[in-house]
Amino acid sequence: MPATARSTDTRRSVLDVAQRIMARKGYSAVGINEVLAEAGVPKGSFYYYFTSKDAFGEALLKNYFDEYVSDMDRVLAQPGKSAAERLMAYWQQWRETQSLDECQGKCLAVKLGAEVADLSETMRLAMKAGTGAIVDRIERAIADGLKDGSIVVDGDPRGTAQALYDMWLGASVMAKIHRSLAPLDTAMTATRQLLHL
Repeated sequence: MPATARSTDTRRSVLDVAQRIMARKGYSAVGINEVLAEAGVPKGSFYYYFTSKDAFGEALLKNYFDEYVSDMDRVLAQPGKSAAERLMAYWQQWRETQSLDECQGKCLAVKLGAEVADLSETMRLAMKAGTGAIVDRIERAIADGLKDGSIVVDGDPRGTAQALYDMWLGASVMAKIHRSLAPLDTAMTATRQLLHL
């Protein structure tokens, strides 16, 4: 394997391990040495892959959101379903992957959102871009639903998309606080009402 490919694989491995650990512990509670040890990468090589801890955090978030929106695109492109059915499948997947402590690295926006926004401007901007990409896709799904008649909204698609994302993000935090899926179930009910389903 060429050195460039090994370097890319190692960098990817470090990011994957970090995502899994930080989804449980948060960003500040995890040391770089813990991530490197878990990834089987020598301690001294961190700066070969990342110029700083901020650059590492930014890469972690970009990698997470790239994977997240790729999976979201797959769910929202399911053939043979109305836009409403595709969008509700996305929310159902959210409910399943955000449930309590079982998120397995799929909930970094929930886990790290407030924490990293105050730690690093580059990480805040990566979080803003990533969450913006999610809202863009929700907006497109709503617009598609308006076209195919499967969705009706009282406001504009962008405002509704932002309100839905904000509600689900908050519900995910509340689910963790209460150790109950009830906030996510409430969000599902409110989503159906907002979309007139």
